[in-house]
Amino acid sequence: MDTQLIQACGDELYDALTHRTTLRPFTERFSDISIEDAYHISLRMIERRVQAGEKIIGKKIGVTSKAVQNMLNVHQPDFGYLTDKMAYSQGQEMPISELLIQPKAEGEIAFILKKDLIGPGITNADVLAATECVMPCFEIVDSRIENWQIKIQDTVADNASCGLFVLGDSAVDPRKVDLSTCGMVVEKNGSLLSTGAGAAALGSPVNCVAWLANTLGQFGIPLKAGEVILSGSLVPLEPVKAGDFMSVSIGGMGTASVRFV
Repeated sequence: MDTQLIQACGDELYDALTHRTTLRPFTERFSDISIEDAYHISLRMIERRVQAGEKIIGKKIGVTSKAVQNMLNVHQPDFGYLTDKMAYSQGQEMPISELLIQPKAEGEIAFILKKDLIGPGITNADVLAATECVMPCFEIVDSRIENWQIKIQDTVADNASCGLFVLGDSAVDPRKVDLSTCGMVVEKNGSLLSTGAGAAALGSPVNCVAWLANTLGQFGIPLKAGEVILSGSLVPLEPVKAGDFMSVSIGGMGTASVRFV
């Protein structure tokens, strides 16, 4: 895809984001679109968000668990950027009915970095050494592609289907919890919804962060000290609507909750 078309696709996505509309999948419209094309489309969309006053505060990896890969029929991870406008605090109501189109909630583990990670060549030990703390997190993903009919290029172009996120109110040293075996319990409106474990995300959330650092490193993009890194869902995606309340508890780590309006 040439630069002009990439810019146009990024602008389409930004307009869909701001007007809460959806687009026909790029993979249907452009049969030769590559993941690299898609990444550059996402950069244009993010550029527009930054021009509008948003600030990049982190990055995410998505589609890491088999449950999510099978739900979306996307069989490799995606990656995207987080901005300050996506972040909500524990206990703060999240206005998905005003901001999102077709939201789905997922429970995951967030990493807060104290050192840069610059791939390729990043190992799990590097990730742990660079991590200040880990926290429970809800990410509310959303797609600007109609009916979530996405292939990997569509979701990468759409900034990894980023929507909003909320971090829990507790933070722990990643060396003091087993991130592969820690259990996750998700409740929706007071009822048990799903359970998972750290191993659901590429074997460990640490593997996910290393993968992200090494993948973005190929584009010359570091994971930076102070950034929030969302490491991917440990449970199936759950559609949500205004009025729903969800909580996630992670063994040895704490809880996060969110009320949708």
